[in-house]
Amino acid sequence: MKKSLVLLLCLVLAFSLLTACSAQQNEQEAAQTFTFTDSCGREVELPTAIDKVAPSGAVAQMILYSVSPDTLMGWSKLPSEKILAYFPAEFAALPEFGQFYGKNVSLNMEALIAAAPQVIIDLGDKKPTHAQDMDAIQEQTGIPTIFIEANLQTFPQAYRTLGELLKCSEQAEKIAVYIETTIAEAQGKAAQITEADKKSVFFGTCETGLDANARGSIHADVIELIGAENAVVVPEVSNKGGGNTINMEQLLLFAPDVIVLSADGAYGKIAADKQWQALEAVKQGRYYEIPLGPYNWLSSPPSVNRIIGIKWLGSLVYPDLYNYDMVAEAQEFYKLFWHYDLSKEEAQELLANSTFKTK
Repeated sequence: MKKSLVLLLCLVLAFSLLTACSAQQNEQEAAQTFTFTDSCGREVELPTAIDKVAPSGAVAQMILYSVSPDTLMGWSKLPSEKILAYFPAEFAALPEFGQFYGKNVSLNMEALIAAAPQVIIDLGDKKPTHAQDMDAIQEQTGIPTIFIEANLQTFPQAYRTLGELLKCSEQAEKIAVYIETTIAEAQGKAAQITEADKKSVFFGTCETGLDANARGSIHADVIELIGAENAVVVPEVSNKGGGNTINMEQLLLFAPDVIVLSADGAYGKIAADKQWQALEAVKQGRYYEIPLGPYNWLSSPPSVNRIIGIKWLGSLVYPDLYNYDMVAEAQEFYKLFWHYDLSKEEAQELLANSTFKTK
């Protein structure tokens, strides 16, 4: 009888210990994750300590590199040699995951599995299908997938959110404040411009310069932000990188006050082209090549690269208001966003075709 009682007590004690251990283990596991609500309103279980991230696309990888480069496990699209020239050598060896969603899906599951990211992060403008896209990626990969809205209005909050997620709040806050200050300065200066003093800007792309980012395109929103008008008004605006195709007759009718052109495009041909010379902006030398390195300062893609573009374009269109030293501004921006010590000579080279011409 005594033996049975002792055995029963031992079993009870063992069960209690197992239950306590199990509860403790569950608590520990729960403490290792938390529920994150993304910009689509989706609730996703994420690790509390995140140090391995896969970017979903070009905008995401640009933002993630700026705030926490060491967490990147790969690229959605491997940057070109020109871009990688601004990054440490080890980043060229990171794998390419391909495009996660959209029309041209090219996901490399083998590379993704080998990299073993803890989370896939998508950043950019919010689209109607974003929630479904994120769910589909998460289901396909088995990796927690979140979307954080990031555009000119929401960049600061996006960075602060990433700062909390990736434990890099100090760097995130520096960038958030820089963006807030830059945009607030632009809005303040733009408010001083009367309707009579507004200038119109033509943003031309491609080799001919006659693909244009029209009014209403997300690729051209810096134009309105600085207080200028987009010279190109079309019935159906394209938000693709190249924009809407126009012809020279339309451009002559638009009669822009200032012309900016994508790098490696039409800039070098304008001076010898009689059709372009008919434009007053060309006659007056008010045409410029958008700096490129590591990214286009106005678009392609429309990400945080546009923040330095705000100061640059403002200083060209309204020099009395936006009286920045663009060499010094570029050096500060490159250090903060790209972790790159841009020399004065490098900055001057970037701006070679992008400042006022001596007549």
